[in-house]
Amino acid sequence: MASYSDRLPAGVSSRSIAVADLDLHVLEAGDTSRPLIVLLHGFPELAFSWRKVIVPIAQLGYRVVVPDQRGFGRTRSRSSANEPIRYEDDLRPYRVLNVVRDAVALVYALGYRTVAAVIGHDLGSRIAAYCTLIRPDIFQSVIMMSAPFDGPPSLPFDVERTQSAPPPNIFSAEIKAALAALDPPRKHYVPYLASPQANSDMMNTPQGLHAFLRAFFHTKSADWPHNDPHPLAPLSLSELAQLPPYYMMPLAATMPEAVAPHAPSREEVEHNQWLSNGDLAVYVAEYGRTGFQGGLNWYRGAQPELYEELAVFEGRKIECPAMFLSGRKDWGVFQAPGALQRMKNDACARLEDEDIVLVDGAGHWVQQEQPEELVKHVERFLEKVTP
Repeated sequence: MASYSDRLPAGVSSRSIAVADLDLHVLEAGDTSRPLIVLLHGFPELAFSWRKVIVPIAQLGYRVVVPDQRGFGRTRSRSSANEPIRYEDDLRPYRVLNVVRDAVALVYALGYRTVAAVIGHDLGSRIAAYCTLIRPDIFQSVIMMSAPFDGPPSLPFDVERTQSAPPPNIFSAEIKAALAALDPPRKHYVPYLASPQANSDMMNTPQGLHAFLRAFFHTKSADWPHNDPHPLAPLSLSELAQLPPYYMMPLAATMPEAVAPHAPSREEVEHNQWLSNGDLAVYVAEYGRTGFQGGLNWYRGAQPELYEELAVFEGRKIECPAMFLSGRKDWGVFQAPGALQRMKNDACARLEDEDIVLVDGAGHWVQQEQPEELVKHVERFLEKVTP
């Protein structure tokens, strides 16, 4: 079977850099004298997920650098480089604010003081958004992919005249009980992925890691015919029940059990044009070596006690030019009711209608499913917003 390096396109190099407390593994391409673009992946992904677009974006006139983010792939903490990441480890390094620090530290380690664009997908979309919200002097434009950013956590306002209680969050016992009472009973995927058993469930699934990841990537792609994303009404659990099983999971199911009934057939795998078995083998080998816990810690970092510090930025907008890009078959666009509209109206000051792009023929993995279309839209946006 081909090695990791054999699966990288010509022109993409791989190395590790000392960044903060990490040996940060990066893929990169392009002239080191050119303006910098940073690409941030999501879950369960790696820097490798951007393999098809690294060189084409670099050829637009940029240096492109793509890290395995904290807890993922070949990036390791120098204090515990040879130890597996465990559920019991200190969770504070996975706070959003600290992961933003990782991005800033990477930029500085590379010898740059500005970034032409930070592009983030899935969990990386949130980090890219906060990079530009917190350090607009460094990050000069942002492209958020698949996960709309609807602003930092809110703070109670004018409490002497308003008595409204904050809405319950997805980790609350109230929401968990309400979802369990649906017919059929459900649970939300984020508290599941934040649970102590999630890593073991995914690493020890009976169908094996290859079959699990194949089913997971398939069900969130445009290849799965049941993906029909559309806006959901807010404040309605019955509306959330429309989400597919990888978001609104059967109550008793593990994630591998939730996606297994929808795995692609052998014929569908043979006709897959965007994720070959050789490329999938890279994910299998990397996660087989590291486990999923590092990535799962990002979901644990979304719990209120670790996320609420970001409320210090309440009311602040992303002021730099922004784009949102996703696949038209990506439920991530609508899984949080109203988030797309709040992103446009409240969270971003310079997000134009033409820069909210849904790519045909793509689901959640748009940079892998439709890389040429992604590069085309990135090029148009960069030509408009960069000097």
